[in-house]
Amino acid sequence: MAVRVIFTARSRSSVEGERTRTIIYGAGDAGLALLQELQQNQSLMCDVIGFVDDDPSKVGLTLHGKRVLGTGDALKALVQKHAVKRLLIALPAATGQQMVRILKLATDAKVEYKMVPSLGELIQGTELGKQIREVAVEDLLGRKPVQLDMDRIRERIQGRVVMVTGAAGSIGSEICRQIAKFRPLAIVGFDEAETPLFYLDREMAKSFPYITFHPEIGSITSRGTLKRVIQHHHPSILFHAAAYKHVPLMERHVFAAVETNIFGTWNVARAAAEHGVDDFVMISTDKAVRPTSMMGATKRTAELLIRALQMEGGTKFVAVRFGNVLGSNGSVVPIFKEQIAEGGPVTVTHPEMTRYFMTIPEATQLVLQAFSLGKGGEVFVLEMGEPVKISDLAKNLILLSGLQPERDIEIQFTGLRPGEKMFEELNLQDEHLIPTSHAKIRSYVCHQDVDAMQLKASLLRLQAIVEGQDVANLVLLLKELVPDYNPGTELLKTALSIKPYDAGPNKIPVHSGQTETSVVAKSTPRALLN
Repeated sequence: MAVRVIFTARSRSSVEGERTRTIIYGAGDAGLALLQELQQNQSLMCDVIGFVDDDPSKVGLTLHGKRVLGTGDALKALVQKHAVKRLLIALPAATGQQMVRILKLATDAKVEYKMVPSLGELIQGTELGKQIREVAVEDLLGRKPVQLDMDRIRERIQGRVVMVTGAAGSIGSEICRQIAKFRPLAIVGFDEAETPLFYLDREMAKSFPYITFHPEIGSITSRGTLKRVIQHHHPSILFHAAAYKHVPLMERHVFAAVETNIFGTWNVARAAAEHGVDDFVMISTDKAVRPTSMMGATKRTAELLIRALQMEGGTKFVAVRFGNVLGSNGSVVPIFKEQIAEGGPVTVTHPEMTRYFMTIPEATQLVLQAFSLGKGGEVFVLEMGEPVKISDLAKNLILLSGLQPERDIEIQFTGLRPGEKMFEELNLQDEHLIPTSHAKIRSYVCHQDVDAMQLKASLLRLQAIVEGQDVANLVLLLKELVPDYNPGTELLKTALSIKPYDAGPNKIPVHSGQTETSVVAKSTPRALLN
């Protein structure tokens, strides 16, 4: 024992000058477990000064030889008094609001901060000290780990071939990763983006060597390519994640939105039905609810199309609707981070704009769970929590960078962009949400019947309109298909000013002394605005 004490004392003294003076935020079970590991594992190089905890009754207590020095409000003074360089946040169950407060306290105290994992990560991990990580924006939203019915999902996926369209995108690629955990026979990744698909193929081979991954290059607008791929691989399950999603961009490229989001979905869904695919899952969006954008209107139309196909029997068609996904390609978080790295300003459209957010893994896990619940014809709505102000998200990202909003990084408000809403909704008034066996997933029952024959006739009209590049009649037809579609002002101006090309049999007749543009302008305003 004497030899051990001397050896331990010498080893500690040899690294004492190199160890980082540290305070642990949280004197609960996670904080005590972290302290114990830091004391035993000298390679972590932490000299723990004590705890802070927001429970006043703990202040002054000595736990495992370390005192609770004060509450979080005293952090700045404690950092200065004890020359603390690092704060380890040991509050795995903290809410987003609590994390934002702690982040502000740490930033004000000018101390480096890291945190221990969430409760879900703690259960999976072994050594707590090795799981200490940077605070992420997900922590500030307070999203809790998803509890899945793993057996039910495995029963539906294991041993089957699964195809994913849009597989190289942020949602599609994560669906591939999540599916691989349930041991499918093979995964077919279908995308027209060659380079991202190349990297996904490499990642899947490295991370899941026991799963056969088939990268297939092609566009969902090509019926021949879809037919060839489906006939070759014979998928039993198809996740349709391919879509154009950027709202302002689609307001300027309306025909591209229609061709991909409507006709592309129709191509994939028809191919699935014709070639014996058992389950079809479409990734939808909250922007399809009372849409004000071309992106939202086309996705809502796509929902109607798969409902119409469900009426024919055979393949089970479902849609899963959710809001914004943190960190997805082109989303607001990477843009904010880029602007912060450049020194600002961070641009926000409006101080009161709100959005629903969830993480990429959470969204895709719930998509798989919804798929396991689907019987055909449902639109599943994921529980998105409370909406988040975009301006608050910007401020929190600035804090995460160790800077102060407005002092170090300016926030500029630029105004709403074409097609954008101030807030999003997840369901319509006539959609009666009903609970499912999973707490975070609901489905809705819509009492509005879909006339499959009429919908197919509308597709033919839509095809002629796209061929004729007729913006005015495109807006009119989408308004007819989706009555609560409220097109944006800029798109209406475009619809009333652009002269359409010859749209074949659906062309608006031009009378003597009138131009095509003037006919459209005289005949459409009332219908467009109703």
